[in-house]
Amino acid sequence: MRKHQKRIAAPRSWKIERKTSYWAVNPTSGPHSKDRSIPLLLVIRDMLKLADNSRETKRILNEGNVVINGKVRKDHKFPVGIFDILSVPLVKLNYLVLLDKKSKLSLMEISEEAASKKLCRVNGKRMIDEGAIQLNLHDGRNILPGAHGYGAEIKTHDSLLISIPDNKIVQHLAYKEGSKVVVVGGKHSAQTGEIEEIRVVRSSQPNIVRIKPLEKEDEEEVKEVKESFESREDSVFVVGEEKIEVPGLQ
Repeated sequence: MRKHQKRIAAPRSWKIERKTSYWAVNPTSGPHSKDRSIPLLLVIRDMLKLADNSRETKRILNEGNVVINGKVRKDHKFPVGIFDILSVPLVKLNYLVLLDKKSKLSLMEISEEAASKKLCRVNGKRMIDEGAIQLNLHDGRNILPGAHGYGAEIKTHDSLLISIPDNKIVQHLAYKEGSKVVVVGGKHSAQTGEIEEIRVVRSSQPNIVRIKPLEKEDEEEVKEVKESFESREDSVFVVGEEKIEVPGLQ
């Protein structure tokens, strides 16, 4: 990975001004890929406007004033990615990282109670020593479901609500027809809906998910019903079964 990053060539998901200066911060290797994350310095300075320059931002971080997923982070290059929980206890602010309709990483303010749980998608499963099952989550963490009272019912592409900072499984959200999802990529980015069909593709290409948009009906006016759309399986996150469990997406 290159040590430097030009602003003009920064990933499209970064919500920053491109021509105000020449250089931007390059994220270090971490739990998220570069195109699905943004360096912590840019979040504090450019998105939250809590500092005027990089020196002030580094001072804020070095004093331990920023918490990511329940853990104090002081590295200004740390990659902050989708569904991460960012907290600034000093000013009692909590944010959820999401992708907006333009596929740019954005911050949604949430309550302190909502910030105590984090949504993670199961990207893989593997068997380790003595037959124990390990879950590999989208943000780089690994969990043994047996230690939390869960077993083989958790499958790849399911989602888990995890308490932070103790990393305990609070709720299991199954990836199945009827579950509520949010799209995190493509032209339907940030769209919520309900899974109508999961079409398995017998090739190296990803499976296709057909989604029915969720409509919010006004008491006085009923909105037109939108047509269903399709998305790649790897761009779909389960956020609930009977209802959406993630604050801000309801």
